[in-house]
Amino acid sequence: DGPISCCTLDHIPLVSKCGTFPPESCFFSLICTLGSFMVLLVGLLRYAHVMEHYGPSLLNTMGLAAGWICAAGLTMVGNFQVDHAKVLHYIGAGVAFPTSMLFVFLQSVVTYRMAKTRGHYWTGHLRSILTALAFITLIFSGVFFIQESFVLQHLAALCEWMFIINVLVFYGTFTFEFGAISTDTFLVLLQASRAPKSYKADSSASSTPHVHNLSESLPMV
Repeated sequence: DGPISCCTLDHIPLVSKCGTFPPESCFFSLICTLGSFMVLLVGLLRYAHVMEHYGPSLLNTMGLAAGWICAAGLTMVGNFQVDHAKVLHYIGAGVAFPTSMLFVFLQSVVTYRMAKTRGHYWTGHLRSILTALAFITLIFSGVFFIQESFVLQHLAALCEWMFIINVLVFYGTFTFEFGAISTDTFLVLLQASRAPKSYKADSSASSTPHVHNLSESLPMV
């Protein structure tokens, strides 16, 4: 009904605040829901890829669990806006942010475990740098967020956006491995609990032309 001041602690451009009111809240919920699905998909593809090339690994299983828990938290963040369901929103954020940090850390370690060529090691170096930046921005975001200072609150918002961008770039680095994914990868995943090594050899030897055609199309996903 009149001019109001936007330079208050209630108008800090945090990620959640940018998706509070419609129509932004609609897009915020949609993006977070689609994002959680993509996290589930990427986590499963990464798990299958590691199973095929490295075999069973506790770190790989922990990475899959962390990614899927992160997806659940991200769903809560997107569908419970901070101004309307603050407790549920913060619970979702408290789940999504630490588990996403754990996911990128575990994937960096797994990358070094699987590295055999110079390119693999360079990928590991890149992921380690992104993981370190994500950890630093996440810590500073939390420290600045609990302060009452107007300037520090803005720094918290800046660190939060930087953390999310770092994680998104980290997910983008999986294109290096996902280009080699085929139907054999999923067959190994399905049969891993019984005979992963022998089945991998049998399935690759008995592939049909249809399977090869589908294998070529999978990297496009």
